[in-house]
Amino acid sequence: MSYLDKLFSVAGKTALVTGAATGIGRMVATGLVRAGAHVMIASRKGEDCAKVANELNALGGSGHAEGFAGDVSSETGIAALVAEVKARTQRLHILVNNAGISWGAPLEEFPYHAWAKVFGVNVTAVFHLTRELLPLLDAAAGDEDPARVINLGSVMGTQPLADDAYSYAASKAAVHHLTRTLAIEFAARRITVNAFAPGPFQSRMTAFATATEEQAKHVGNHVPLGRIGVADDIAGATLYLCSRAGSYVTGAILPIDGGQSVQHGMTLFKE
Repeated sequence: MSYLDKLFSVAGKTALVTGAATGIGRMVATGLVRAGAHVMIASRKGEDCAKVANELNALGGSGHAEGFAGDVSSETGIAALVAEVKARTQRLHILVNNAGISWGAPLEEFPYHAWAKVFGVNVTAVFHLTRELLPLLDAAAGDEDPARVINLGSVMGTQPLADDAYSYAASKAAVHHLTRTLAIEFAARRITVNAFAPGPFQSRMTAFATATEEQAKHVGNHVPLGRIGVADDIAGATLYLCSRAGSYVTGAILPIDGGQSVQHGMTLFKE
């Protein structure tokens, strides 16, 4: 194995990626499978997960995927998912809390129940699923190669930007803070906790704005680097944080946003 391969290898590691049938979750799972990991894909639609797992296995990578149903929107659903994972493995090297939902409505019409619904999946589930899987993460953790947790935040959690998704933006800011909190608490257990803060990518959640190439190009024009994100951007960040290369990184909120997190319209002396 070359130095580069060794530095970024996830070969033989076992991972769980929630909400991985589509979008960024699928991008994460794809990168891990192609790089040699055994990846469990779980979302509410078990048939979709099984289909995606078969598609990833057909790519010819050195890893393997298996898909099944897992609903993180309730305490009962989380308990069932944890039981399913424990029945399949005794160690979990990587947990990616990707499952998430959004809600959009004008300020004057934004419904009360949208806060509980969005925060339940985007924040509460992240905490409880991670806590319930700690025994498996502990079993995989080591001084030289910690277990890894990656939470899905958002550029909307780093900037005061709502775009009518008030509960979503607030929930992602909460994910970022929870990530930092758990990072320091889990450090002694040799478990790193980091978060992605993606900008625009093509996904089911952003289909209203990025479904076509023309739409994607239009959105990309608002990004400093001039494009929306692609699958390799997510895969590369995942392999970095989950391999030896990222073993000393914890509590980080990694912007994968083409520069949006540092974008502003303020000037002082230039016209």
